[in-house]
Amino acid sequence: MKKKSFTNGSPDYILIGVIISLLVIGVVMVYSSSFVWAEYKFNDAWFYVKRQLLFAGAGVGAMIFTMNLPYTTWKKYAKLILLLCFGLLFLVLIPGIGIVRGGAQSWIGIGAFSIQPSEFMKLGLIIFLAAYLSSYQKYITSFKKGFLPSILLIFSAFGLIMLQPDLGTGMVLVLTCMVMVFTAGARMSHFLGLGMIGIVGFIGLVLSAPYRISRITAFLNPWEDPLGDGFQIIQSLYAIGPGGLMGLGLGKSLQKYFYLPEPQTDFIFAILGEELGFIGGSAVIILFLLLLWRGIKVSLEAPDSFSRFLALGIVSMLAIQAMINISVVIGLIPVTGITLPFLSYGGSSLTLILCSVGILLNISKYTKI
Repeated sequence: MKKKSFTNGSPDYILIGVIISLLVIGVVMVYSSSFVWAEYKFNDAWFYVKRQLLFAGAGVGAMIFTMNLPYTTWKKYAKLILLLCFGLLFLVLIPGIGIVRGGAQSWIGIGAFSIQPSEFMKLGLIIFLAAYLSSYQKYITSFKKGFLPSILLIFSAFGLIMLQPDLGTGMVLVLTCMVMVFTAGARMSHFLGLGMIGIVGFIGLVLSAPYRISRITAFLNPWEDPLGDGFQIIQSLYAIGPGGLMGLGLGKSLQKYFYLPEPQTDFIFAILGEELGFIGGSAVIILFLLLLWRGIKVSLEAPDSFSRFLALGIVSMLAIQAMINISVVIGLIPVTGITLPFLSYGGSSLTLILCSVGILLNISKYTKI
């Protein structure tokens, strides 16, 4: 089968359209969900959206750069990228360097801005694992030669992220990498054994931190403590419920008036549901499903094993993160504290996501889609 050359290939324009649509919706919803809080806290209703536009601009620049950088470059520097990501994860744990927010020491301050090393690790590990699996896929059915080295690497990164602690990001990282390893041909028996160990480990993580137990109990019955642990999810449901079919109208949310805490971040989908209703929420979910479809199609059509695993890892990361975030907002799973890709306010997250989809778009240039 003849492959397109890099110079003659074109990126997947449907994928570009989906990305731009989600990004535009995100900027609009960041303003709509944040202007009340921004006016109160900073005396500037545009505070968050101006910064989001800056992050989006930097992210789009990064996306254009990675879209035009041959994906093979990432394989050459996969080890160096992974080492730098591990270095950042160690650095953020050092007192005085790592910044604590919301009980997690997950940020490193750089001037007026901050970066979140765990976001870099998600992409760095996907790149390295894609390179590793493309070179050692024939050993993946062997527990010692293929499966175990992959798992040790994944859980080393997970362990450092949990020291911050950041269970939500850790879950996205582990699940994404598990999809890649499973697709590479790992044996189901190895996954079953790992799953049993994982369940025990997850129970241990929950029991080791009282706030995680509180999140579980709040998920099971948030009205038991409506002004404490159950407050956020109750306010989220109060936002989504009145939205109905058509929503209250853009900008007309009531929950953003100091009911739902910082609605421009993890719970932005709740405000979107309140203002744009079932139709608006469904439109966003459909856009994510289109992103998943085109990303899988790029992976299936990719010219070599490295690009296939790389594309799969990127689209899996975005789909898993979106699924977890929306599930939290509508009360299907306990609160985990992760952003909604493209929509939530945040610098490191948005910039790295756009950088990631730029790589996906570059791979699409080599396909026939």
